[in-house]
Amino acid sequence: MKMTPGKLAGMKAVSNARGVIAAAAMDQRGSLKKALASEKGGEISDAMMEEFKTAVTEVLTPHASAILLDPQWGLPAAKRRASTAGLLLAYEESGYDNTRPGRRPDLLPTWSVRRLMEAGASCIKILLYYTPFEDAAVNEEKHAWVERIGDECRANDVPFFLEFVGYDPAGGDEKGAEFAKQKPEVVKQSMAEFTKERYGVDVMKVEVPVNMKYVEGARSFVGPAAYTRDQAKQCFLDAAAVSTKPFIYLSAGVSNAEFTESLELAAESGATFSGVLCGRATWKDGIPVYGKQGDAAFRAWLSDQGVVNINNVNKGIEPATPWYACYGVGSADALA
Repeated sequence: MKMTPGKLAGMKAVSNARGVIAAAAMDQRGSLKKALASEKGGEISDAMMEEFKTAVTEVLTPHASAILLDPQWGLPAAKRRASTAGLLLAYEESGYDNTRPGRRPDLLPTWSVRRLMEAGASCIKILLYYTPFEDAAVNEEKHAWVERIGDECRANDVPFFLEFVGYDPAGGDEKGAEFAKQKPEVVKQSMAEFTKERYGVDVMKVEVPVNMKYVEGARSFVGPAAYTRDQAKQCFLDAAAVSTKPFIYLSAGVSNAEFTESLELAAESGATFSGVLCGRATWKDGIPVYGKQGDAAFRAWLSDQGVVNINNVNKGIEPATPWYACYGVGSADALA
């Protein structure tokens, strides 16, 4: 297995010295603006969005191997990241197409992979809402969409990170107990699909395959039980087993305590994950601070609790496997 120079350079840029991806995420847009407006009790300007993202980036990237940002409000922040942190840029529109069923994705209309690289991106990231249980015609459209992006990343020789988030096509509650029972299969089948070479994905950014709130005996447990602890560990192993590419976990908006507990369970299971791309589990509890008290208070919160949070996550990925181990080599340079 050999990697092209650009893909290899990009992967090295967003990994730490161990070859593990310890990345922070700050590419939230619509949901972030809404949450900030709710706490502030008024409209959030473009300048405020940039200010929030810059604060997170400046304070947290000294503790991260990379930062994921968006080109809409994140480019000023990208210039303020730690010199040791690589940069991933998001290519998709926030949310999804509401005019048609199936949570179909859109790309940012004035951006391309080439333009994102010109803006400094080491890697390109795409978010896709996906479930194997969606209508076949909808998923066929999504498959073709991912293939096009994979080919664009190949042509520009840059790593492609694909994030997929499961949902219930029947409109059920994705945070509820019923969906928790379906989630392991949604995650596993999604990983099995997008690990295929045709998509050109270099790293899959995946959900934890269980909902910790329904893992019997977990600290995060609220019940009812959807899985025993042993069953939950098997879910991690089953999902990891179908992957032929490196994969990392996303925090999906859960608390820092819940996400770090899920990382503990992943490690206990023996799943060979290669790190995280973690956003809200590190900084979301600071949203009320920014909304009510402003930038200086938010920076003080980040320097205290935000750093504690990201260090909790970093501790959780100590058992992670280097991304290049997926290809049976002992160093990234062996792929050159």
